[in-house]
Amino acid sequence: MPNRPAAGPRPDIPLPASEFQILLALADGERHGYAIMQEIERRSAGAVRLGPGTLYGSIKRMLAAGLIHESEERPADGRDDERRRYYRITTLGRRAATAEARRMERLVTAARAKRLLGRPEPA
Repeated sequence: MPNRPAAGPRPDIPLPASEFQILLALADGERHGYAIMQEIERRSAGAVRLGPGTLYGSIKRMLAAGLIHESEERPADGRDDERRRYYRITTLGRRAATAEARRMERLVTAARAKRLLGRPEPA
């Protein structure tokens, strides 16, 4: 797996799939680990499931890289489990997710140009 430079995301270096999925889950608000796993599974209609080892290993790397941040705020409704840790995307993480989405968009455009997507192949 290539290392991302400290200066920021590079559009030519793909994010690991698990990290991109986590950034997508955090793009619209902070979540705790289990809620991240649920969001990824829901969004992918069950096709992508991150186990706890993959999730928390990715989170550890992403915290170290500055892509996400552990929030010190807690939900005010009193239903929170104090053992939960909440995460939110950082500015760097949003830039990395945007760069990865653009990289993927270019790949999809290329696949369409090669007629791999968009129209069914003739029989």
